[in-house]
Amino acid sequence: MKLLMDRIRQDGRVIGHEILKVDSFLNHQLDPQLIQAIGREFAGRFAGLGVTKILTIEASGIAVALMAGLEMGVPVLFAKKRRARTQSEAVYAAPVTSYTRGETVEVYVSQRYISPDDTVLILDDFLAMGEATSGLIALVRQAGARLAGVGIVVEKGFQEGGRRLRAQGVNLQSLVVIEALGADGIRFAEPQVAQA
Repeated sequence: MKLLMDRIRQDGRVIGHEILKVDSFLNHQLDPQLIQAIGREFAGRFAGLGVTKILTIEASGIAVALMAGLEMGVPVLFAKKRRARTQSEAVYAAPVTSYTRGETVEVYVSQRYISPDDTVLILDDFLAMGEATSGLIALVRQAGARLAGVGIVVEKGFQEGGRRLRAQGVNLQSLVVIEALGADGIRFAEPQVAQA
C-alpha cells in the first residue's frame, strides 16, 4: 500500500534494528483519513469471504478494525487484556505475549459475541513474533468459528511471526512488510498482491 509506505517513510521513527514508531499517525495519535484508507484496503482484500465479524486486540488495532468494519458492514469485537469485575458471562481466553512490552497477559472475549456461525477476520496494527495474532486465532478456534484470514498493517518480515502463520496455512495479508530497520532507514519488501 503505497500511501502507507510513504507515510512510514515520512513520519516513522526507527529505534535500533527492531522497533518502528508510528505513534504520530497509527497507534497513539491517529490520522483518520489514513486509517479509513487502510480499512478500505482490508475490506477489498478480504471481500467475498463471508466475513461476519472482525476481531482485534485492545487497544492499537481497534481504530483499523472499526474502519474495516464500517467498510464491510460487520460488527467489530476486541479481545480485552483484563477481565472486568462486571464481566460475569462465560469467556474464551488465551495467553498473549507482547513483544514490545515484554509481558504475557490473558486476553478475553465473551462467548456471547462469537459463535460457530461466525466467519472472523482478525486485524491488527503490527505483526512481529505473531503472539497476539496466535492468541486471537486461538479464541476463534475455541468458539468453533471459521477464520477468514488475518490482516496486518505493518509486518516485520525480519521476525518470525509472518513466516510461522503462513506455514500454518493462515491467509495473511500485510499492507506493508518491512525487511530491515536500521541507521540507514527502512527497507520494505516488495508489495504483496492480494490473495484472498
